[in-house]
Amino acid sequence: MKKVGIIGAGISGLFIANLFKRNSNYQITVFEKNHVIDLDEGYGIQLSVNSVKLLNQIGFDKFKDDRKFNPNKINFYSIKSSNKICDLDISEFNAQDSKYTTLKRSDLVDFLKISLKDSIKTNHNISKIDQVSQKIKLTFKNNEIFECDYLIISDGVFSKSKSLISNNQTQPKFNKTLAIRGMVNKSTNIIDKKNISLFLGSNFHYVIYPLNQNGDFNFIAIMKYELSLDEQKNYSLFSNDNFIKKILVNVPQESKKFFDQVKELKIFPVFISNNFCKIKNNKIHLIGDAFFAFPPSFAQGASQSIEGAYELFKNIENNTESEFFKNRVNKTKMVNNRSKFNQFAFHLSSPITTFIRDIFIKRLVKNRQFLESYLGKIYKN
Repeated sequence: MKKVGIIGAGISGLFIANLFKRNSNYQITVFEKNHVIDLDEGYGIQLSVNSVKLLNQIGFDKFKDDRKFNPNKINFYSIKSSNKICDLDISEFNAQDSKYTTLKRSDLVDFLKISLKDSIKTNHNISKIDQVSQKIKLTFKNNEIFECDYLIISDGVFSKSKSLISNNQTQPKFNKTLAIRGMVNKSTNIIDKKNISLFLGSNFHYVIYPLNQNGDFNFIAIMKYELSLDEQKNYSLFSNDNFIKKILVNVPQESKKFFDQVKELKIFPVFISNNFCKIKNNKIHLIGDAFFAFPPSFAQGASQSIEGAYELFKNIENNTESEFFKNRVNKTKMVNNRSKFNQFAFHLSSPITTFIRDIFIKRLVKNRQFLESYLGKIYKN
């Protein structure tokens, strides 16, 4: 029996742990640095059909229907005029048992933890990673030592584990944007309560979508914003009321009335990956944001984490793990290019360029060939 160590109990780490759990040839242990797997209750995620199909293999299709939602389209709106530009039918990519899904991130993690209760060790902060003979030796700050045959690193964009094995050569970079997250409820004046609504503005966009059948809605805005190096490192700033007020001054006037209705509002800087980290040891692998973190403008962060975890599992199961990095890089580059392009298009400022953009969007959302290329290549893994 092969021993698998997984560092980081996020979506990708827990998902791949579930896959290994179903194969009696592997024994898994998930290490989480925090005392509990603590996720902000209200944060939402979008799962396109490529990841829902994979989650269904571990029972996601049986997960409580009232804790998830299946929107059929994305509505595009202009912040400046409040007019609807067009809508995109995302249900065209659905299968009977795999539909575009939105839900609370914490609910997805709760689902992923169900069968792993005896396999997760919290309060385990990694301090050293060594290769000893054919084994990988992990040393934690609590002085516990663990040896495994495979090490899977899934501890996020600021992966400490990755920094230990790459000598800090792959640090993330600030994306010059801030994410503003929060919750709104069904009593809020939302234009379409059954679908995803995307509002485009100058250097700014925001998205609202239903999270479940209980009337909870996720809100996330992405704002172009410069931070000094000191500000990027000072996370306490983002809980400072005066600093938050300074940031919110930049919200477009047309959106301020809606912002007043957002609950549990939090702001944090967006960091993305600058390059890929190739590890020479084929028994050590990165997944999730530790592998690559995207700009948040294509709603593929969670889905690509799940897809990458599944690919790695199949590679290890079939003894083809040496192929994982190359194959995943190719798909990741495709998603990253779309994410960067979306952010550019969503944040256009001048009246002329936004006018041209809106014309193109109206045409492209009805162009089947374009949609198959732009979305189909991503959604159909």
